[in-house]
Amino acid sequence: MDDEFFQWAVTTPLYNIGEQVYHISSEMKSAYPDIPRTVVSGLRHRLFHDYEGINRTIIVDVIFNEMDDFVNSIQSIQK
Repeated sequence: MDDEFFQWAVTTPLYNIGEQVYHISSEMKSAYPDIPRTVVSGLRHRLFHDYEGINRTIIVDVIFNEMDDFVNSIQSIQK
């Protein structure tokens, strides 16, 4: 948790996902309202603007407990 490279390696994909979700079209947002896009884009804002104030435990929780549902939601759209 104290290794800066490891922190960067873990948070950068979350930042990138949040950035992409932030730019989803209005049509997509309307078509799939159940996808937690505000939470994902909010995490991106938190990572970008308040990096030093990030609670690493929350990041670990997101990765291990939240991402599977998010990824499954996205994969269901792709099918």
